[in-house]
Amino acid sequence: MRIKRIYDQAGDGYRVLVDRLWPRGIRKEDAGIDLWLKAAGPSDGLRREFGHDPEKFEDFAAAYRRELEGSEAVEQLVQLARRERKLCLLFGAKDEEHNQAVVLRQVILERLGHR
Repeated sequence: MRIKRIYDQAGDGYRVLVDRLWPRGIRKEDAGIDLWLKAAGPSDGLRREFGHDPEKFEDFAAAYRRELEGSEAVEQLVQLARRERKLCLLFGAKDEEHNQAVVLRQVILERLGHR
């Protein structure tokens, strides 16, 4: 399972956008996504509190994990990961190390029994 910016070139399997908000500067027709799973993204309040500040990432990740507990969106992604040979979680943030897709990927892998 990969994570990738939505602005990067497509052609990497089943592409799922995991942002609640549509990323700026990209048309839906050009995004090359298979699914926009808004419910997988962090809540508006948590997203605003984090503000993509790397120093707040650990607290964000812990709070986001709590939001994801019992989430139907996570279950849907786990099922997709089992079914699709290549699953790619897409995000719009510029920071490729400190974003929700990093956390979400780890949660899914844990649910699949990977460390």
